[in-house]
Amino acid sequence: MHAYKYGRRVHLHRDLAALAEETWADPRLASQDNPPWILVPVPLHWRRQQWRWFNQSHEIARTLARLRGLRCAHVLRRIRNTNQQTLLSRRERLANLRGAFRLCGRERRQNSLRNQPVLLIDDVFTTGSTAEECARVLVEEGGAEKVVVVTVLRG
Repeated sequence: MHAYKYGRRVHLHRDLAALAEETWADPRLASQDNPPWILVPVPLHWRRQQWRWFNQSHEIARTLARLRGLRCAHVLRRIRNTNQQTLLSRRERLANLRGAFRLCGRERRQNSLRNQPVLLIDDVFTTGSTAEECARVLVEEGGAEKVVVVTVLRG
């Protein structure tokens, strides 16, 4: 994952998406087909994405959506450039991320998540603070029916 994110080895997204696809063996995911899942990648702040050249979660979500024939929707924005989470405790991570995400303006107008099941796609799950904050926004602002998190690695 380190080589993928920081070594700019973007081509690894295929292998990582294949790992994430293994979660479809879980009956809770496999049974959701009407309406189908909407895949939503965890966004990077534009400054971090500019520095990294790509959003690792977006690449995984896009590839996974193509493999499963699902929609990948970029409906979240990271509106605050937060500190990196790697050295923070769970409490510090939650505080760091509070209010960092918003629903895109276009999504607020279109309401396409209302009563829809969402798969939140991220690269690493450590304490769940990123997933928790994104899920809160998807449900409270977007009206998502439910949010299930799919990650490639557990930190």
